[in-house]
Amino acid sequence: MAAPKFEDALARLETIVTELERGELPLDQSLKIFEEGIKLSKTCLKILDDAERKVEILVQDKDGKKRIQALSEGQGASTESE
Repeated sequence: MAAPKFEDALARLETIVTELERGELPLDQSLKIFEEGIKLSKTCLKILDDAERKVEILVQDKDGKKRIQALSEGQGASTESE
């Protein structure tokens, strides 16, 4: 099974939270979707961590120093950081 897209996982996680907050589900079903929510939360965190690492790699200059860049449509200002 392919990993869910971030947006899909987050939307399902929001649905789970809403269902659990209502408190209308039986305990066994609540535990089942809580477990699903935990897995989705870990999936979302992994996707975000991977994206952050990719961005850090992309903004490193040839000397390995990271450059902070303000991204905008077709333009960007940059400054070096240590």
